[in-house]
Amino acid sequence: MDAVIDSFLTGFPILLLHSSLTIAMLVVGVLVYVWITPWDELALIRGGNTAAAVSLGGAIVGLAIPLAFAMAASISVWDILIWGPVTLVLQVIAYRIADLVLKDLPARIDAGEMGAAVLMVSIKLAAAAINAAAVSG
Repeated sequence: MDAVIDSFLTGFPILLLHSSLTIAMLVVGVLVYVWITPWDELALIRGGNTAAAVSLGGAIVGLAIPLAFAMAASISVWDILIWGPVTLVLQVIAYRIADLVLKDLPARIDAGEMGAAVLMVSIKLAAAAINAAAVSG
């Protein structure tokens, strides 16, 4: 039992550090995402736009998945500090490409169309899955 307690006492501070760092990166990633999107998702959500909420929720999960895989594959905090931002940048680039290629989707999400939001979430999660697999090797 002493080995279990020693393991916990050694590992818990590392868990807190890695988790806190990754959550901080997620918050920054979400803020950057909200800043670069062609619409004000938070205002739309406050106004009752469910499609905007679904799209933003998909973006948050899409940003979190590669970060989680980067953290899981890391051997030190430096791995997280290097690969975490890389995954966020790749995700944001993928989102912007999708916005540009599918030009009418942002306007349709702005109009509250759930079909557009579901397609956007699917793109975000697909990019997240590929990005997560790539970062975790």
